[in-house]
Parts: sequence; structure tokens; C-alpha cells
Amino acid sequence: MNGSDVRIVELESLRVASALGFGAIPELEAWEKVLSWAGSKNLLEDLSLRRFFGFNNPDPSAGSPNYGYEQWMTITADIEGDDEIKVKEFPGGLYAVKSCQGIETIYPSWQSLVVWCEESSCDFGSGQALEELLNPELFVHPDGTFESPENAAEELRFDLYLSIVVG
Repeated sequence: MNGSDVRIVELESLRVASALGFGAIPELEAWEKVLSWAGSKNLLEDLSLRRFFGFNNPDPSAGSPNYGYEQWMTITADIEGDDEIKVKEFPGGLYAVKSCQGIETIYPSWQSLVVWCEESSCDFGSGQALEELLNPELFVHPDGTFESPENAAEELRFDLYLSIVVG
């Protein structure tokens, strides 16, 4: 496999607002919680100040259509969470990163990133795997409302982060 589409990056530590969704499509629930909270605090007026990461939590299990998804939005030190939005400190780490475009490409891109790691001189790390949405402006509004991302499903761009250890 050609690894030219994979890059190695040191992801810096992040302070994030975190929300959980659970169900057959938990991503939308988690996004709605984070964006509603952020909109009420006027944190979305300049999306270039924020980064948005997500990941399965818990992963899907055999026989159930339900799983969890945790959505993060980067925040500054002066911002506090509430009952539904938890503030977390993410330590960062070394990651193999692959870009993809379109919701339907996420799963096959993860598969190819895992194969890249298996065939490389790297080992899998213990850090959280992450999906970063690079163009939230396609569906996120400054007031915290959003349009269904399915309307922009083919245009959404992601960086997939796989924790690695260089061997």
C-alpha cells in the first residue's frame, strides 16, 4: 500500500467541551448537544477558532444497531462546562493522519489507515483515535443551530487520527 497519503503529526494537547450521544445515529445527538451549548455561549461566531473531533464511545457491538459517539469542540481555559457538557483535557500524542472527503469514505479510510500502520514500521499507540471535521461551516450556524450534515455529506472533509508509536 502506498503510504504517501498518510502523514505523521504530533497532535498538541487540547482542552475540549465534550458531549455524548447514544443510539442508531448518535453523531447527530452529540453534535446537537455541543452546538446548542456553544451557541448559547456565543462560541461559534468564528468557527476558525474551534476544532471539532469525534469518535465512537462505546463502539458498536454485534447484534445491536446502537452505539455511542463522543463529540469534542476545542475551548479556551476560561470556559466551563455544565451538567451535559463536560470539559476534558486531552494530552495529545503522535498520530498517523489520513484525510478523506464524504461521510461514506470514513470507514474505508479508517481501514486503509489501519493497514498502513500494520505494514509500516509503526505500532498502534494507546491514544484515542479521532475524526476531525475540517469544514463545519457547511452546516453549523453561529447560534448553535445546524442543518442536517446529510445535505453536505459528500463535501464534508475529515482528518482521521490513529495513535501510533514509532518503532
